[in-house]
Amino acid sequence: MSGRLEGKIAFITGAARGLGRSHAVRLAEEGANIIAVDLCAPLETVDTYPPATEADLAETVRAVEKLDRRIVASVADVRDGAALAETVTSAVAELGGLDIAVANAGIVSFGSTLELEERAWREVLDVNLTGVWNTARAALPHLVERGGGSLTFISSIGGLRGMPNVGHYVSAKHAIVGLMRTMANEFASQRIRVNTVHPTNADTDMIQNPGTYRMFAPDAAEPSQEAALPAFLSLNAIQVPWVEPVDISNAVLFLASDEARYITGVTLPVDAGALVR
Repeated sequence: MSGRLEGKIAFITGAARGLGRSHAVRLAEEGANIIAVDLCAPLETVDTYPPATEADLAETVRAVEKLDRRIVASVADVRDGAALAETVTSAVAELGGLDIAVANAGIVSFGSTLELEERAWREVLDVNLTGVWNTARAALPHLVERGGGSLTFISSIGGLRGMPNVGHYVSAKHAIVGLMRTMANEFASQRIRVNTVHPTNADTDMIQNPGTYRMFAPDAAEPSQEAALPAFLSLNAIQVPWVEPVDISNAVLFLASDEARYITGVTLPVDAGALVR
């Protein structure tokens, strides 16, 4: 371990699996102790992939502890700002401070503008936009008290371009860019840096499931990774169907480290060239 985050404490939402677990492990590899939260329960309108579970969150705990780092993990809903803030405050008291926050929790469902139900629209906005706002508000007082830090929102290539059949998702991911830019201005004098990271498809449960395969290959007789692969490949200029979670986590790590001490207000794609294709 090179120890770029030695002595730091990082708060990560959506940490039970996928990108969130990857962020927790990667930051722990570099010396950070971790505050991990996840809902670990189904959402009403998300039925294309299974939800994370408490067993998943326990696996994140094991992975971080295996690195001899401390971790405080809690089941929490980013849509509940008061409860989230209470959870973070309790964990900060246990670990001794906060230096890094990663608003990673996010969901997706599918449907054209005329197909989407209002409840699906609201649920995606509640998690992917309001949840990010709540995460920032839970973290910022502790970052201010620490005398500075890093706050990163996980957006998407859909936060910088249009994409069909995910209008609610794209709207939320665009909106957190505006929120990031506002907070980057508001908290620069307190040496808090705020940035967004924009992945292309990443190899997680969110895309590796029959529901998403059907979205990418609607004419296939059976939803399968093989059937969806041409559509996945067509998205990126570099000919890979998806990137690995650690590729996103490396960007989060960079932004959290002193190597990025003067970087704030940026939109950082990790997209295999999807935005230039």
